[in-house]
Amino acid sequence: MKDKRWDNKMKTKPIAELTFQPLTTNEIKPKGWLLRQLQIQAEGLSGHLDKFWPDIKDSKWIGGDKEGWERVPYWLDGFIPLAYLLDDEDMKSRAKKYMDAIIDGQEEDGWICPCPKEKRGQYDMWALFLLLKVLVVYHDCSKDERVEEVVHRAMVNFDKHIDQFTIFDWASTRWFEMLIPLYWLYERKQEEWLLQLAVKLKAQGFDYASLYEDWPYEKPNSSGHWSQMSHVVNQAMAVKSLALFSRISKQETDQQFADKMLEQLLTFHGTATGIFTGDECLSGNSPTQGTELCAVAEFMYSLENLIQVTGDVKWSDQLEYIAYNALPAAISPDMWSHQYDQMVNQVECSRIEEGKQPFRTNNGEAHIFGLEPHFGCCTANFNQAWPKFALSTFMKTKKGIACTAFAPAEVETTINDQKVKIDLETDYPFRNTMQFTVQVERPCAFDIDIRVPAFCSSATINGKQAKSGEYYHISKVWTDGETIDVILYYESEFINRPEEMIAVRRGPLLLSIAIEEEWNKIDYGENETLRVYPHCDYEVTPVSPWNYAYVDKEIDFQFHQVADMPFNPAEPPLEASAKVVEIDWPQKDGVVTRTPAGRKPMSEVKQVKLLPYGCTNLRMTEVPFIKL
Repeated sequence: MKDKRWDNKMKTKPIAELTFQPLTTNEIKPKGWLLRQLQIQAEGLSGHLDKFWPDIKDSKWIGGDKEGWERVPYWLDGFIPLAYLLDDEDMKSRAKKYMDAIIDGQEEDGWICPCPKEKRGQYDMWALFLLLKVLVVYHDCSKDERVEEVVHRAMVNFDKHIDQFTIFDWASTRWFEMLIPLYWLYERKQEEWLLQLAVKLKAQGFDYASLYEDWPYEKPNSSGHWSQMSHVVNQAMAVKSLALFSRISKQETDQQFADKMLEQLLTFHGTATGIFTGDECLSGNSPTQGTELCAVAEFMYSLENLIQVTGDVKWSDQLEYIAYNALPAAISPDMWSHQYDQMVNQVECSRIEEGKQPFRTNNGEAHIFGLEPHFGCCTANFNQAWPKFALSTFMKTKKGIACTAFAPAEVETTINDQKVKIDLETDYPFRNTMQFTVQVERPCAFDIDIRVPAFCSSATINGKQAKSGEYYHISKVWTDGETIDVILYYESEFINRPEEMIAVRRGPLLLSIAIEEEWNKIDYGENETLRVYPHCDYEVTPVSPWNYAYVDKEIDFQFHQVADMPFNPAEPPLEASAKVVEIDWPQKDGVVTRTPAGRKPMSEVKQVKLLPYGCTNLRMTEVPFIKL
């Protein structure tokens, strides 16, 4: 019997609106270096996995015999918005081929995953959560009218399924991801059973709030000990968990849970990049522990959701910092290869003998650049990061548009029944200036909110002072061609890190001591048919010293044009120089020790080149400072 008390509660307490409403690929278009970065992604692995990688090309999702769980949905989650952001007809048609097969494969009772009926009880429903998110993305891009009913039927089936088979494993630790398609469907159908399903999910799902109340992971587990509860990707996803649920609960503590999680994660496992280690479970704060690329992509997605729910500037600051540092650092400049694990102090990326790797639960190939080093999840999942970041540059407010992340892009949407276009020209994060141009058919009243990052010492918007860490609000009647000029002021700063180390940051960019490198293709023999050029594996070795300590806090900068590959160490958009001395810093099995063996100068003072962290493949980022 239906619980009338619950029914009444739902009627008096509907789902909360988002503070910022996301825009679609029909409204946002990348420009400048951001457009080029997406084109590089399409020209690399992302745009070709369906042509050669068996887990995509021959997946059970499209009638093949290969992986039929998370990899196709992971890939589509990035490939679909990439295709539409680039307006690439070939990519769109290839995406449609997959979506048609998945939609046509839905069974009469609504079940949609490639799994025999007799094995449904053992199928980890995480794949369903992911697929339904993909269907929503596809609808927002393509306006395919079939999607709403497909999602509805699948959700009805899932509601019945978990009454008999409670969620487990990855579905349990990622239960909140289902809230995203669930809310999307509720906003269209207003069916209250969906909100009851959300409560069921939370009840059956893993309780992160209890875990973090008396947190057992201030120190990493022993090497070889793997746990869902300390898995780095789960943590990166869960940062948004209760903020998403707060749309139902209306509890401020739910919105604040992300702050609590991140405070502990970054205190005990954080790095200078602004993300926490995990190779593949939480691994402490050493710069020679790894961070899984999936965690980077999912942390960005969590931050994008936190921006939508809360509208807080701090989440946009964090999102940019991850996007411009940790994300490009783990992917080769041409985006044909990637790492599973990146290291903040990374002087070599070569295969390490089993048992000697620094990673707690990953193998000795986890940090080489390749097709699927260690494990193939990141091969499929890294595809979402850049397209979804592009879609997070602008968001809609109740009265207009907010610029939530700075990158060259334009938004064209409807406000007050009138078409409005806002164009942002900038070379940010490599420069500190930007210009917005407003285009309207006739004078139109609406708001524009421009984020001023908290790391700014000051900022001016059309010559007026703007407060750091807040949105600068402009409410007026706009006429065609009006411009807004923004200048952000910030200087290089030295960040204190554990073990009396420091790192250099300049606004949205982390800087690293550059290491000259040599790329060597790994030869797997004539019988290898998968890891072949251009989707082959590489070892990257140093050909210049790296064992340095800073001796001066003066950093000199040179700025260049943004090149054809924006995050390429050979043609960086900016570079810097700093004074250093050589010190005794051992290297073993291709990895430097966490701290140097000695901090006494072993050379005369010399100048070294610093590059943006995201423009490096080999680097030293957290190093000592020595007073001479």
